[in-house]
Amino acid sequence: MIEPLPDLLIAPVVRGALAEDLGRAGDVTAQACIPAEARLSAVFATRKPGVAAGLACARLAVAELDPGATFEALAADGDAVAAGAELARVEANARALLSAERTGLNLLGRLSGIATLTRAYVDAVAGTKARIVDTRKTTPGLRALEKYAVRCGGGVNHRFGLDDAILIKDNHVAACGSVGEAVRRAKAFAGHLMKVEVEVDTLAQLDEALPHAPDVVMLDNFSLDDLREAVRRVDGRVVLEASGGVNLQTVRAIAETGVDVISVGALTHSVSVLDIGLDAA
Repeated sequence: MIEPLPDLLIAPVVRGALAEDLGRAGDVTAQACIPAEARLSAVFATRKPGVAAGLACARLAVAELDPGATFEALAADGDAVAAGAELARVEANARALLSAERTGLNLLGRLSGIATLTRAYVDAVAGTKARIVDTRKTTPGLRALEKYAVRCGGGVNHRFGLDDAILIKDNHVAACGSVGEAVRRAKAFAGHLMKVEVEVDTLAQLDEALPHAPDVVMLDNFSLDDLREAVRRVDGRVVLEASGGVNLQTVRAIAETGVDVISVGALTHSVSVLDIGLDAA
């Protein structure tokens, strides 16, 4: 079971999205067409199969505009759902529900899309030891939610931000002068709980990094043959992460080289929303 995000973390995102949508005068369509005290029952339902994620976003969007609304979740985050599945039933003030509809659906659909795509990658590497992880290529302001959606799809989170792990990239190497010097400095700086990862572009750079004992080496855009050779040379001494050129057509072959981790930016930066609608019941 996926540990849900606390409402305290989600609510500010939802409030910001609602404020963006409601603007200066609120939902003028709802005000024009619907009596102030009218009630409405509706169902959040899928149009296509996928993996659910972000139901709390829909619940909080409605509750923000109608604290007395009832919201019954019929699925849980991380559940595989069929086309036409009912994810939740809601009963609320009609104006509030329709004003919250798009915010709830935008967040629910995007997070479910991320979870759905992640599950496809996880399924593609089933039976290998490789784990699918995300990146920092997330929507500004939505990182916590999008990384949560990756977990709902069976993936694993990479570092959350710049402050929780050291990741030496090519520009860091250029500034330091060499891979070895960059790793040496990082290891001298890092506390005993902080991991050090270094990105390398060639097997020669891998060989240069290993004597300095990084915790993780990212193999950037390596061929399959070079990935296999890297796995052979490392022989389990450090964690190997493959990155670059990863898609659903290539990920299985990458996993079969024996790498430990495969990072996929597309999980969050190129995802399609899962088609979900709100239908009056």
